Amino acid sequence: MPTLRSEPVCRETQADGGKRLPEAANVRRGLNPAPAGAFFRGKENHVDIMQLLDPLSAAIVLGGTLAATLLRCGWRDARAALRALARLAGRPFDSARVRAELAAQVQEIGEDGIFRAEAHHCGDGEFDTLSEALIRHRSVEALHEGHAHYRSQRQAAADTAARVLGEAAELAPVLGLAGTLVALGGFSAAADADYARSIGTAVITTLYGLVLANFVFAPLAAAVARRARIEEGERQELIDWLAAAVERAIPRQIAERPVDETDEKAAA
Repeated sequence: MPTLRSEPVCRETQADGGKRLPEAANVRRGLNPAPAGAFFRGKENHVDIMQLLDPLSAAIVLGGTLAATLLRCGWRDARAALRALARLAGRPFDSARVRAELAAQVQEIGEDGIFRAEAHHCGDGEFDTLSEALIRHRSVEALHEGHAHYRSQRQAAADTAARVLGEAAELAPVLGLAGTLVALGGFSAAADADYARSIGTAVITTLYGLVLANFVFAPLAAAVARRARIEEGERQELIDWLAAAVERAIPRQIAERPVDETDEKAAA
C-alpha cells in the first residue's frame, strides 16, 4: 500500500505561474486538513453534563411513575414497600447479638430448669415472643409454631415490597415514553427556536425512564428480596440451635421433676 508523503512547504513563487501557494499547501494530500485532536478539543463538540439535568422531565417521569404505581398497587402495598425500604436503610439483623442473648436463656434453662427459668428479652420482637412462649408452654413445638407464624408474615411483606418496586420498574420506561410524546407533541406550537429544546426534552424523558427502571427501582426490589432471604436464613439457624439446646435439657428435667401429691392422685 503506497504511503502518503507530505508536500513541501512552498512560500516562493512557482516557476510556471508566479503565484504564491497558500499556507494549507503543507497539509497531507487527500487528508482532512483539521487535526485529529481538534474534534475532541473543540468547544462546539464538548458534552455538557448539566444539559442532562432537566427538573421538568424528572418531575414528569418520577411523579408519573409513583402515581401510576400507587394506583396499580394501592395504599396498603405502597406502605409495605416504604416500610421495607426503611428497614433496608437501617441496620440488618444482628444474628451474633441475638445468639449471645439467647445463650443466657439456654444457660439458665440448663441450670435452673425449664420450670423455674424466666424469659429473657433480647430486643428482637420475634425472639422475645418465642422466649415467652417457650417458658410458658415448656415445649419446643411452641417455638417452631411461633417462628413459622413470624416467617410467613415477613415473607409476605418482602414479597409485597418487591412486587411494588417491580411494578415501578416496569412503569418508569412507560412514563418516560409518555414524556417523550408530550415533548414531541409541542412541536406544532413551538417556535423555530424551541425545536431544539423540545427534542432535548423528548430524549431526556426517555433516558430518565430507563435510568429509574434499571438503576433505581429494579435494584431496590432485588435488594429487598436479598435482605429478606439472608435474614430468614440467619433466623432459621438460630431457631434450630435454640431448639436443639432446649431439647437436650427438657427431657432430663422432666424426668427429674419431683412428683407432688396432685400428680400422685391423678395417677391413682
